[in-house]
Parts: sequence; structure tokens; C-alpha cells
Amino acid sequence: MNTVFVFLYFCILESGWHHDIIVPTVKTVGIFYFSIEVKMMTKVKICGIRSINAAKAAEENGANFIGFIFWRGSHRFIEPETARAISRDTRGCEKVGVFVDEDAGLVNEIAEHVGLDYVQLHGHEPPSYAAKIKRPVIKAYRFGDDFDPEAANEYPAELILIDTFKKGQVGGTGERFDWRGAAKETGKLQKPFLTAGGISKENVKEAIDIFHPMGIDVSGSLEVNREKSTRLIEEFLDYFNEIR
Repeated sequence: MNTVFVFLYFCILESGWHHDIIVPTVKTVGIFYFSIEVKMMTKVKICGIRSINAAKAAEENGANFIGFIFWRGSHRFIEPETARAISRDTRGCEKVGVFVDEDAGLVNEIAEHVGLDYVQLHGHEPPSYAAKIKRPVIKAYRFGDDFDPEAANEYPAELILIDTFKKGQVGGTGERFDWRGAAKETGKLQKPFLTAGGISKENVKEAIDIFHPMGIDVSGSLEVNREKSTRLIEEFLDYFNEIR
């Protein structure tokens, strides 16, 4: 919840005499204020989409973003051509492409071909690299590894994503990290951010209450045998829509 203070200035219009003509004058007769509670709706990104059925389950149940993994080291990798076909059939949510230290020219080609709305950089790409990307950037940081709020604020990205750090892995671990410790650092961010890492139906409300993020990124908890389950996507989003 964010509190918004609304100031009301009550004025009266009077007619006054000045050099033999009537001159309207305005007098402030009261200043009052009140506060209202405005709930900012938390967004959700379903990442690691590899099938049209999973994409449709996300779209039809209120997901704001779906994510495609274009890093071949992940079991969630999707070919650009397949992602393009899915993207064309899911127009109700924004599409994010996830890349890891990929050639910037190739990233731009895939983004154009697939029809991405955002490019998520999940490696150790420097600011000079991000400046070459022709789509809005989401920069991912792993808490406990390379996350520095000041550096994140200066990075040329529209959004920040905070994920789990696990040595030897770039993300997508499905493991939770020190949320309360991380929240002390994310509070220093001057940009909207998403929280990832071990998010599930069972703990998503806790994550929102701790971080107060712009959005939540969910993936592993929605899989069965390493593939997205439409049933789990629907169940998660049904619950999420009640609490967001």
C-alpha cells in the first residue's frame, strides 16, 4: 500500500472595487488534506515458457509477462522460431527474452524476429553492452554475487531483477535466498524491480510483503518433469490474482 496525500484548496471569488471598476479577487479560505490508501497491483512474469499451451494458460489467467529463455545452457531453452510462433498467438501479455552474455547483435536480431517487448540480461553484461540493445532492458542480478544497488541504479535498464546466487549457475535455480537481507538492499533501488528465486504459491505472498516489488518472476515451481504445467500455472495465478 502507498499513501497518497490529497490537498484541497477552498477559495471564494469576491467582487471588489478598484478605480471605479469591479475587479474579481480570489481569497483562500481554507486548506485541508486527507489521505487515501492506493494499492499498487503487483505484476507477474511466468518465465521459461516453451509451449503455446503454457503461454495461453499464463495469458488467459492474468500474467503480465511471459519469458523465453534463449540461453542454450538451460533446460528451458527455446528456439527463436518456436518463440516467434508463441509470441504471435499471445498478445495479451508482454514478451521477455532472457539472454546470458550473448552477442548484442544476435540479441537484437532475435528480439526483432520474435517480437520481444523486453530483453533480460542475465549474465555479466556491462553497461556499455546494454546500451547496444534496441529493446527496453531488464538487468538481472544475483543477490550475494554481483548485486550492488548503486550500480543497478546507474545501469541503463528500465527494470531490475533480483535472483538467487548459486556458484556455477546463472539463475533459474528454483531456490530461495535471504529475502529479508536482500530487501534491505533493494530498498535502495531507484528503479522498479522484480523478485525471482524459489517463488511458489506457498510463499509468493511472503515475498510481496517483504520486498514490495513491482513484480514477481516465477518458473520452477510451475513445472512437472522440467516442463511447465498448465494446471500449476492456472492454480498459481488464481491465487496470485487474489493477493496481488
